[in-house]
Amino acid sequence: MPTPSRRTFAVAALAALAALVLPLSACGSSDDGSGSTDASGKVEGDITFQTWNLRANFKPYFDGLIADFEKKYPGTHVKWIDQPAEGYADKLSADAAGGTLPDVVNVSPDLLAPLVKAGLALDLDKAAAKYRPEYLDGAWTGQQIPGVGGTYAFPWYLNTGPMFYNKGLFKKAGLDPDSPPKTYDELFTDALQMARKSNGKVATLANVPTVEDFGRYGVELMNKQGTGFAFNDAKGVELLTKYKELYDAKALDPQALTATPESSGKKFLTEAVAMNPGSALDLENFKKQAPNLYKNIGITDQITSTGHVNMYVMGVMVNSRTKHTPAAVAFAHYVTDAQNQMSFAKQVAIFPSTAGSLDDPYFTKEDGTDETRVRIAAAKSLKNAVNYTPVLFSDQMKTALRNEVAKALQGKESPKAALDNAVKACDQLLQQQG
Repeated sequence: MPTPSRRTFAVAALAALAALVLPLSACGSSDDGSGSTDASGKVEGDITFQTWNLRANFKPYFDGLIADFEKKYPGTHVKWIDQPAEGYADKLSADAAGGTLPDVVNVSPDLLAPLVKAGLALDLDKAAAKYRPEYLDGAWTGQQIPGVGGTYAFPWYLNTGPMFYNKGLFKKAGLDPDSPPKTYDELFTDALQMARKSNGKVATLANVPTVEDFGRYGVELMNKQGTGFAFNDAKGVELLTKYKELYDAKALDPQALTATPESSGKKFLTEAVAMNPGSALDLENFKKQAPNLYKNIGITDQITSTGHVNMYVMGVMVNSRTKHTPAAVAFAHYVTDAQNQMSFAKQVAIFPSTAGSLDDPYFTKEDGTDETRVRIAAAKSLKNAVNYTPVLFSDQMKTALRNEVAKALQGKESPKAALDNAVKACDQLLQQQG
């Protein structure tokens, strides 16, 4: 996983850095392995724990965590391995195929899916069901794979972010700077007014809709079996049609078709765009680089039709073939228990996935700083947040959807035809995953 101190997942979605599909077909099923699903025995033995680009910034934290665990369970020894962000998916694939996958592995849901299909992830609903009540429901279900029964990783940390908006631009457009849009209808109406009043010079949004946006709009993204995509339904077509209206009116930035989170952030920084997702880290940036924007910054919730904001969730998986199942499960749970997640959250801008942790004063008590204000707002929204991006949605699928969305916005295809084509392409890619 990318180091969490970089732009938060709400802006630079973590999963985008890793390939979703690992070539694990050579791994066979878990029946071939010598591991046990029984985690009730004595916690002892040597295990390996692999993280994703965390050693550079958090070595003291993890050294302390491991030392405390080994002290609690004297017969254990944990070897910590940390892999760089780049190529992490390939490393997992190679280890899986070669039978060298560590006992406990840091994964995002997209990286978990192929390991589950290869029979390499321990089903915690069978091996560690007693721990489920300790975690937020949305975080636990975020470690499940469509079409496969079970839960395959302990939820670790979460992230989300608010929407920032420019009060000065809202005021210039004749909009109430203290009443940002709270619904999609309000967003689209305000965006059209902003474009009209600025003669097309100020867009409200800088990004085309992604699969996550369709999810927030209330579109059914996949069928219940996880065998096909469904975002070309009437609601999906409605959302893309609205975006086409925004694009034609220059209420959606003309460069949105090629925008990245970084380029969108710059547009917001230079006050060419009125709204953008962000994090507490961005506030510091605004203060230093764009004092006028900072003076006019507004903070509001993500817009959603479902009542649930989007979250990014990390997990800690147990290798189903570990020789020391009790120790591996105990350690994976230890890393992700409430006390240790809270300790980690105070070192970096992430949020615990454990039930009740978000009620801690650290996430509820204002101290007058913008950073705390954003943290409190995010923590509140995370209590019932969901991960909208389907775990089976690969980078190739993201590209296919983006290409079809671009054709619709440019008027080369109707929104319906574009989404039909995107679903067809994504379904074909899904079949190739096996």
